[in-house]
Amino acid sequence: MYWGCCDLHVGCTKEGRRGCTASHPLAVPFYTEGTVARAGEDLLNTDENGLYCAAGGFHIDPWGPVEHAVITHAHADHAREGSAAYLTARPGAALLRARLGEAASIQALDYGEPLDLNGVRVSLHPAGHILGSAQVRMERAGEVWVVSGDYKTAPDATCTPFDPVRCHTFVTESTFGLPIFRWRPEAEVAAAINAWWRANREAGKTSLLFAYALGKAQRVLAALDTGIGPIYTHGAVENVNRIYREAGVALPETTYAGERPGGQDWRGALILAPPSAAGTPWARRFGSASTGLASGWMRIRGARRRRSLDRGFVLSDHADWPALNAAIAATGAWRVWVTHGYRVPLVQWLAEKGYEARAVQTRFDDTGEAV
Repeated sequence: MYWGCCDLHVGCTKEGRRGCTASHPLAVPFYTEGTVARAGEDLLNTDENGLYCAAGGFHIDPWGPVEHAVITHAHADHAREGSAAYLTARPGAALLRARLGEAASIQALDYGEPLDLNGVRVSLHPAGHILGSAQVRMERAGEVWVVSGDYKTAPDATCTPFDPVRCHTFVTESTFGLPIFRWRPEAEVAAAINAWWRANREAGKTSLLFAYALGKAQRVLAALDTGIGPIYTHGAVENVNRIYREAGVALPETTYAGERPGGQDWRGALILAPPSAAGTPWARRFGSASTGLASGWMRIRGARRRRSLDRGFVLSDHADWPALNAAIAATGAWRVWVTHGYRVPLVQWLAEKGYEARAVQTRFDDTGEAV
Protein backbone atom coordinates (compact mmCIF):
# COMPACT_ATOMS: atom_id res chain seq x y z
CA MET A 1 0.00 0.00 0.00
CA TYR A 2 1.20 3.51 -0.79
CA TRP A 3 0.67 7.02 0.46
CA GLY A 4 -1.40 7.72 -2.66
CA CYS A 5 -0.55 9.70 -5.73
CA CYS A 6 -3.40 12.19 -5.57
CA ASP A 7 -3.69 14.08 -8.84
CA LEU A 8 0.01 14.90 -9.30
CA HIS A 9 0.65 11.79 -11.35
CA VAL A 10 -1.45 11.78 -14.52
CA GLY A 11 -1.07 8.01 -14.88
CA CYS A 12 -3.11 7.33 -11.74
CA THR A 13 -6.68 6.15 -12.16
CA LYS A 14 -9.44 5.65 -9.66
CA GLU A 15 -8.54 1.98 -9.53
CA GLY A 16 -4.81 2.51 -9.34
CA ARG A 17 -4.26 5.58 -7.15
CA ARG A 18 -3.76 3.47 -4.00
CA GLY A 19 -1.10 1.25 -5.54
CA CYS A 20 0.77 3.51 -7.88
CA THR A 21 4.51 2.89 -8.05
CA ALA A 22 5.38 5.98 -10.06
CA SER A 23 8.70 7.54 -9.14
CA HIS A 24 7.56 10.77 -7.59
CA PRO A 25 7.64 11.91 -3.93
CA LEU A 26 4.14 10.69 -3.05
CA ALA A 27 4.74 7.11 -4.19
CA VAL A 28 6.28 6.11 -0.85
CA PRO A 29 5.49 2.69 0.67
CA PHE A 30 3.08 3.23 3.54
CA TYR A 31 2.99 -0.27 4.97
CA THR A 32 3.67 -3.74 3.70
CA GLU A 33 1.61 -6.89 3.86
CA GLY A 34 1.52 -8.40 7.33
CA THR A 35 2.30 -5.24 9.31
CA VAL A 36 -1.30 -4.23 9.98
CA ALA A 37 -2.91 -6.12 12.85
CA ARG A 38 -6.28 -7.82 12.38
CA ALA A 39 -6.95 -6.92 8.78
CA GLY A 40 -10.47 -5.66 8.25
CA GLU A 41 -10.93 -4.60 11.86
CA ASP A 42 -11.24 -0.83 12.19
CA LEU A 43 -9.16 0.95 14.78
CA LEU A 44 -12.11 3.31 15.32
CA ASN A 45 -15.83 2.66 15.49
CA THR A 46 -18.84 4.57 16.76
CA ASP A 47 -21.07 3.88 19.73
CA GLU A 48 -23.68 5.86 21.67
CA ASN A 49 -21.00 8.42 22.58
CA GLY A 50 -19.45 8.84 19.14
CA LEU A 51 -15.96 7.87 17.96
CA TYR A 52 -14.56 5.02 20.05
CA CYS A 53 -11.21 3.21 19.96
CA ALA A 54 -11.97 -0.12 21.62
CA ALA A 55 -8.34 -1.28 21.49
CA GLY A 56 -7.15 1.84 23.31
CA GLY A 57 -10.18 2.17 25.56
CA PHE A 58 -10.93 5.81 24.78
CA HIS A 59 -13.44 8.04 22.98
CA ILE A 60 -12.60 11.11 20.90
CA ASP A 61 -14.75 14.19 21.67
CA PRO A 62 -17.46 12.00 23.25
CA TRP A 63 -21.08 13.16 23.24
CA GLY A 64 -21.59 12.08 26.87
CA PRO A 65 -19.61 11.02 29.95
CA VAL A 66 -17.08 8.21 29.35
CA GLU A 67 -14.09 6.73 31.18
CA HIS A 68 -11.39 8.21 28.94
CA ALA A 69 -11.95 11.15 26.59
CA VAL A 70 -9.41 12.47 24.09
CA ILE A 71 -10.42 16.07 23.34
CA THR A 72 -9.49 17.83 20.12
CA HIS A 73 -10.31 21.33 21.42
CA ALA A 74 -12.31 23.22 24.02
CA HIS A 75 -15.42 24.23 22.07
CA ALA A 76 -18.57 23.05 23.83
CA ASP A 77 -19.64 20.67 21.05
CA HIS A 78 -16.35 18.78 21.41
CA ALA A 79 -15.62 19.04 25.14
CA ARG A 80 -18.40 17.91 27.46
CA GLU A 81 -18.43 17.56 31.22
CA GLY A 82 -18.70 14.32 33.17
CA SER A 83 -15.95 12.03 31.86
CA ALA A 84 -13.60 10.39 34.34
CA ALA A 85 -10.39 11.46 32.58
CA TYR A 86 -9.44 13.79 29.72
CA LEU A 87 -6.45 14.01 27.40
CA THR A 88 -5.77 17.15 25.38
CA ALA A 89 -2.99 19.19 23.78
CA ARG A 90 -1.02 21.30 26.26
CA PRO A 91 -1.60 24.69 24.54
CA GLY A 92 -5.37 24.24 25.01
CA ALA A 93 -5.34 22.73 28.51
CA ALA A 94 -6.24 26.00 30.27
CA LEU A 95 -9.20 26.52 27.94
CA LEU A 96 -10.41 22.98 28.63
CA ARG A 97 -10.00 23.56 32.37
CA ALA A 98 -12.11 26.69 32.11
CA ARG A 99 -14.75 24.69 30.24
CA LEU A 100 -14.81 21.66 32.55
CA GLY A 101 -13.96 23.10 35.96
CA GLU A 102 -11.21 22.58 38.50
CA ALA A 103 -12.39 19.08 39.49
CA ALA A 104 -11.88 17.59 36.01
CA SER A 105 -8.96 15.17 35.60
CA ILE A 106 -7.01 16.55 32.63
CA GLN A 107 -3.73 15.24 31.21
CA ALA A 108 -1.92 17.36 28.62
CA LEU A 109 0.52 16.34 25.88
CA ASP A 110 2.85 18.52 23.86
CA TYR A 111 2.17 18.45 20.13
CA GLY A 112 3.76 15.29 18.71
CA GLU A 113 4.41 13.71 22.11
CA PRO A 114 3.44 10.01 22.01
CA LEU A 115 1.42 8.17 24.65
CA ASP A 116 0.73 4.43 24.72
CA LEU A 117 -2.88 3.61 25.53
CA ASN A 118 -3.29 -0.15 25.80
CA GLY A 119 -1.04 -0.75 22.83
CA VAL A 120 -2.37 2.13 20.72
CA ARG A 121 0.21 4.88 20.17
CA VAL A 122 -1.59 8.21 20.46
CA SER A 123 -0.23 11.67 19.67
CA LEU A 124 -1.78 15.10 19.12
CA HIS A 125 -0.92 17.40 16.21
CA PRO A 126 -1.85 21.02 15.38
CA ALA A 127 -5.25 21.54 13.76
CA GLY A 128 -5.07 25.33 13.29
CA HIS A 129 -8.66 25.84 14.47
CA ILE A 130 -8.24 27.66 17.79
CA LEU A 131 -5.61 27.79 20.55
CA GLY A 132 -4.66 24.22 21.46
CA SER A 133 -6.78 22.54 18.79
CA ALA A 134 -5.43 19.14 17.79
CA GLN A 135 -5.72 16.25 15.40
CA VAL A 136 -5.59 12.84 17.06
CA ARG A 137 -3.15 10.35 15.52
CA MET A 138 -3.54 6.68 16.45
CA GLU A 139 -1.21 3.88 15.45
CA ARG A 140 -1.39 0.16 16.12
CA ALA A 141 0.82 -2.47 14.47
CA GLY A 142 1.60 -0.23 11.52
CA GLU A 143 -1.92 1.04 10.86
CA VAL A 144 -2.45 4.78 11.27
CA TRP A 145 -5.71 6.69 11.73
CA VAL A 146 -6.06 10.44 12.20
CA VAL A 147 -9.13 12.30 13.51
CA SER A 148 -8.99 15.93 12.42
CA GLY A 149 -11.31 17.54 14.93
CA ASP A 150 -12.18 21.00 13.61
CA TYR A 151 -9.43 22.53 11.50
CA LYS A 152 -8.42 25.20 9.04
CA THR A 153 -5.31 25.20 6.89
CA ALA A 154 -4.84 28.98 6.63
CA PRO A 155 -2.58 30.23 9.45
CA ASP A 156 -3.49 33.01 11.85
CA ALA A 157 -1.66 34.75 14.68
CA THR A 158 -3.58 33.15 17.55
CA CYS A 159 -2.86 29.41 17.22
CA THR A 160 -0.36 26.87 15.91
CA PRO A 161 -0.89 26.29 12.16
CA PHE A 162 -2.43 23.09 10.80
CA ASP A 163 0.09 20.31 10.24
CA PRO A 164 -1.05 17.49 7.92
CA VAL A 165 -0.39 14.00 9.28
CA ARG A 166 0.12 10.98 7.05
CA CYS A 167 -2.31 8.13 7.65
CA HIS A 168 -4.27 5.28 6.12
CA THR A 169 -7.65 6.56 7.34
CA PHE A 170 -8.50 10.22 7.84
CA VAL A 171 -11.60 11.25 9.79
CA THR A 172 -12.33 14.77 8.60
CA GLU A 173 -14.84 17.40 9.60
CA SER A 174 -16.96 18.89 6.82
CA THR A 175 -18.63 21.93 8.41
CA PHE A 176 -18.24 23.81 5.13
CA GLY A 177 -18.10 20.80 2.83
CA LEU A 178 -19.72 22.37 -0.24
CA PRO A 179 -18.05 24.07 -3.25
CA ILE A 180 -19.79 27.38 -2.49
CA PHE A 181 -17.64 27.82 0.61
CA ARG A 182 -14.43 29.55 -0.44
CA TRP A 183 -12.74 32.04 1.84
CA ARG A 184 -11.00 35.28 0.97
CA PRO A 185 -7.55 35.89 2.51
CA GLU A 186 -7.74 36.94 6.15
CA ALA A 187 -5.96 40.22 5.40
CA GLU A 188 -8.78 41.24 3.05
CA VAL A 189 -11.45 40.44 5.64
CA ALA A 190 -9.52 42.31 8.34
CA ALA A 191 -9.23 45.34 6.07
CA ALA A 192 -13.02 45.28 5.51
CA ILE A 193 -13.71 45.11 9.25
CA ASN A 194 -11.33 47.98 9.97
CA ALA A 195 -12.84 50.07 7.16
CA TRP A 196 -16.34 49.48 8.55
CA TRP A 197 -15.22 50.46 12.04
CA ARG A 198 -13.43 53.57 10.75
CA ALA A 199 -16.48 54.69 8.74
CA ASN A 200 -18.70 54.22 11.79
CA ARG A 201 -16.34 56.28 13.94
CA GLU A 202 -16.32 59.08 11.40
CA ALA A 203 -20.14 58.98 11.35
CA GLY A 204 -20.26 59.16 15.17
CA LYS A 205 -21.50 55.58 15.56
CA THR A 206 -20.58 52.66 17.75
CA SER A 207 -19.47 49.40 16.07
CA LEU A 208 -20.94 46.27 17.66
CA LEU A 209 -19.18 43.24 16.18
CA PHE A 210 -20.33 39.71 16.97
CA ALA A 211 -17.90 36.77 16.88
CA TYR A 212 -17.75 33.48 18.76
CA ALA A 213 -16.17 34.10 22.16
CA LEU A 214 -13.62 31.29 21.94
CA GLY A 215 -11.26 31.51 18.99
CA LYS A 216 -13.02 33.76 16.49
CA ALA A 217 -13.08 36.82 18.75
CA GLN A 218 -9.36 36.51 19.48
CA ARG A 219 -8.57 36.05 15.80
CA VAL A 220 -10.54 39.20 14.98
CA LEU A 221 -8.85 41.10 17.81
CA ALA A 222 -5.39 40.21 16.57
CA ALA A 223 -6.26 41.70 13.15
CA LEU A 224 -7.83 44.98 14.33
CA ASP A 225 -6.27 48.39 13.71
CA THR A 226 -6.03 49.72 17.26
CA GLY A 227 -5.40 53.23 15.99
CA ILE A 228 -9.08 53.58 15.01
CA GLY A 229 -10.43 53.69 18.54
CA PRO A 230 -10.91 51.86 21.85
CA ILE A 231 -11.98 48.20 21.98
CA TYR A 232 -14.48 46.97 24.57
CA THR A 233 -15.55 43.39 25.17
CA HIS A 234 -18.38 41.26 26.47
CA GLY A 235 -17.46 39.29 29.60
CA ALA A 236 -17.43 35.97 27.74
CA VAL A 237 -14.88 37.33 25.27
CA GLU A 238 -12.75 38.98 27.94
CA ASN A 239 -12.50 35.77 29.96
CA VAL A 240 -11.10 33.93 26.94
CA ASN A 241 -8.79 36.84 26.10
CA ARG A 242 -7.16 36.43 29.50
CA ILE A 243 -6.39 32.74 28.84
CA TYR A 244 -4.99 33.51 25.40
CA ARG A 245 -2.74 36.22 26.83
CA GLU A 246 -1.52 33.92 29.59
CA ALA A 247 -0.63 31.42 26.84
CA GLY A 248 1.57 34.06 25.19
CA VAL A 249 -0.78 35.10 22.38
CA ALA A 250 -0.40 38.83 21.62
CA LEU A 251 -3.76 40.61 21.58
CA PRO A 252 -4.60 44.33 21.51
CA GLU A 253 -5.61 46.04 24.73
CA THR A 254 -9.29 45.59 25.54
CA THR A 255 -11.60 46.79 28.29
CA TYR A 256 -14.47 44.79 29.76
CA ALA A 257 -17.56 46.82 28.88
CA GLY A 258 -19.25 45.89 32.16
CA GLU A 259 -16.66 47.90 34.06
CA ARG A 260 -17.67 51.16 32.43
CA PRO A 261 -19.98 53.55 34.29
CA GLY A 262 -23.51 54.39 33.23
CA GLY A 263 -23.71 57.16 30.67
CA GLN A 264 -20.55 56.01 28.89
CA ASP A 265 -20.15 57.50 25.43
CA TRP A 266 -19.49 54.52 23.17
CA ARG A 267 -19.29 56.41 19.89
CA GLY A 268 -16.22 55.53 17.84
CA ALA A 269 -15.53 52.40 19.86
CA LEU A 270 -15.68 48.79 18.72
CA ILE A 271 -17.56 46.38 21.00
CA LEU A 272 -16.74 42.69 20.56
CA ALA A 273 -19.37 40.24 21.76
CA PRO A 274 -20.62 36.68 21.13
CA PRO A 275 -23.58 36.26 18.73
CA SER A 276 -25.78 35.18 21.64
CA ALA A 277 -25.63 38.76 22.94
CA ALA A 278 -27.45 40.17 19.89
CA GLY A 279 -30.81 41.71 20.78
CA THR A 280 -30.25 41.42 24.53
CA PRO A 281 -30.50 44.24 27.09
CA TRP A 282 -26.68 44.09 27.27
CA ALA A 283 -26.40 44.94 23.58
CA ARG A 284 -29.04 47.66 23.75
CA ARG A 285 -26.93 49.64 26.21
CA PHE A 286 -24.82 50.81 23.24
CA GLY A 287 -27.74 52.59 21.58
CA SER A 288 -28.17 52.60 17.81
CA ALA A 289 -24.88 50.87 17.07
CA SER A 290 -23.94 49.55 13.64
CA THR A 291 -23.89 45.75 13.90
CA GLY A 292 -21.71 43.17 12.17
CA LEU A 293 -20.95 39.45 12.42
CA ALA A 294 -17.74 37.58 11.54
CA SER A 295 -18.63 34.03 10.48
CA GLY A 296 -18.24 31.59 7.62
CA TRP A 297 -22.03 31.39 7.49
CA MET A 298 -22.05 34.94 6.14
CA ARG A 299 -21.09 33.32 2.83
CA ILE A 300 -24.70 32.13 2.47
CA ARG A 301 -26.99 34.56 0.70
CA GLY A 302 -29.53 36.12 3.05
CA ALA A 303 -27.78 35.12 6.29
CA ARG A 304 -26.97 38.73 7.21
CA ARG A 305 -30.52 39.90 6.43
CA ARG A 306 -32.11 37.14 8.51
CA ARG A 307 -30.03 38.21 11.51
CA SER A 308 -30.90 41.90 10.96
CA LEU A 309 -27.24 42.85 10.72
CA ASP A 310 -25.73 45.86 8.99
CA ARG A 311 -22.63 43.95 7.85
CA GLY A 312 -21.51 40.36 7.48
CA PHE A 313 -17.82 39.43 7.30
CA VAL A 314 -16.97 36.00 5.89
CA LEU A 315 -14.35 34.71 8.32
CA SER A 316 -14.23 31.08 9.41
CA ASP A 317 -12.02 28.96 11.64
CA HIS A 318 -12.93 25.90 9.55
CA ALA A 319 -11.47 24.75 6.24
CA ASP A 320 -13.30 25.83 3.10
CA TRP A 321 -13.97 23.50 0.15
CA PRO A 322 -10.53 23.82 -1.51
CA ALA A 323 -8.77 23.49 1.85
CA LEU A 324 -10.75 20.37 2.79
CA ASN A 325 -9.70 18.73 -0.45
CA ALA A 326 -6.08 19.82 -0.04
CA ALA A 327 -5.92 18.64 3.56
CA ILE A 328 -7.35 15.23 2.69
CA ALA A 329 -4.87 14.82 -0.16
CA ALA A 330 -1.95 15.85 2.08
CA THR A 331 -2.63 12.99 4.50
CA GLY A 332 -2.11 10.41 1.77
CA ALA A 333 -5.08 8.50 3.17
CA TRP A 334 -6.95 6.10 0.88
CA ARG A 335 -9.95 5.89 3.20
CA VAL A 336 -11.82 8.96 4.50
CA TRP A 337 -14.58 9.17 7.06
CA VAL A 338 -16.56 12.41 6.97
CA THR A 339 -18.37 13.89 9.95
CA HIS A 340 -19.73 17.10 11.45
CA GLY A 341 -21.32 19.14 8.65
CA TYR A 342 -22.08 18.62 4.97
CA ARG A 343 -21.09 14.96 5.09
CA VAL A 344 -22.97 13.39 2.19
CA PRO A 345 -21.89 15.82 -0.57
CA LEU A 346 -18.24 15.51 0.44
CA VAL A 347 -18.47 11.70 0.62
CA GLN A 348 -19.96 11.56 -2.87
CA TRP A 349 -17.24 13.83 -4.21
CA LEU A 350 -14.46 11.80 -2.59
CA ALA A 351 -15.90 8.52 -3.87
CA GLU A 352 -15.83 9.93 -7.39
CA LYS A 353 -12.15 10.80 -6.83
CA GLY A 354 -11.36 7.18 -5.93
CA TYR A 355 -11.35 7.31 -2.15
CA GLU A 356 -13.08 4.77 0.04
CA ALA A 357 -15.35 7.32 1.73
CA ARG A 358 -18.24 7.12 4.17
CA ALA A 359 -20.35 9.46 6.26
CA VAL A 360 -20.01 8.88 9.99
CA GLN A 361 -22.82 9.09 12.52
CA THR A 362 -22.99 12.48 14.17
CA ARG A 363 -25.20 14.59 16.38
CA PHE A 364 -24.88 17.48 13.96
CA ASP A 365 -26.88 18.14 10.83
CA ASP A 366 -25.50 19.31 7.50
CA THR A 367 -25.23 22.92 8.62
CA GLY A 368 -22.98 22.06 11.55
CA GLU A 369 -25.65 23.02 14.07
CA ALA A 370 -26.57 20.73 16.97
CA VAL A 371 -29.82 18.81 16.53
